Amino acid sequence: MKGFLIAIVIVAAIIVVALGSVYNTIVSKHENITAKWAQVENQLQRRYDLIPNLVNTVKGYAAHEKGLLEDVTKARSQWASAKSIDDKISAAGNLDGALSRLLLVVENYPNLKADQTFLRLMDELSGTENRIAVERMRYNEAVRDYNVTVRKIPGNIVAAMFGYKPATEYFRAEEKAKAAPSVTF
Repeated sequence: MKGFLIAIVIVAAIIVVALGSVYNTIVSKHENITAKWAQVENQLQRRYDLIPNLVNTVKGYAAHEKGLLEDVTKARSQWASAKSIDDKISAAGNLDGALSRLLLVVENYPNLKADQTFLRLMDELSGTENRIAVERMRYNEAVRDYNVTVRKIPGNIVAAMFGYKPATEYFRAEEKAKAAPSVTF
């Protein structure tokens, strides 16, 4: 009888240690998502800070593109006022589209394309866009890793016990970005 009780205590201890380990893994992966999102936000903030300089530079050359410049400014404001991660992801997508349209307009202004201030800003923006892409990818990987953990056994049991739910905030390419551009010579 005494041996049986010892065996039950050992099995219970093993189960508690295993569940604790799974819980710690879930917490670590959840925190990783938060850290990765902070990196995405850092890069989006960098882009956000560059936009007024870019818009002001373009204004001098393309005064009749006022509507487009207002769209860029509006999209920038939406990102600044977004509170949740979903809202920020949506606002970042809107800003992506507005910046793309701005860059298309720039092609019509050879003097602007030769302006040193504009060229420096475009280099900064290009580097920032690359950083944003990398950080978005890392964020999506962290979300995927976390989601797998909280959906598989025994993670799903531990996650349910402590109120952890799968994350749903993935960055996705907008529909218009999925279409291949047409290049003609």
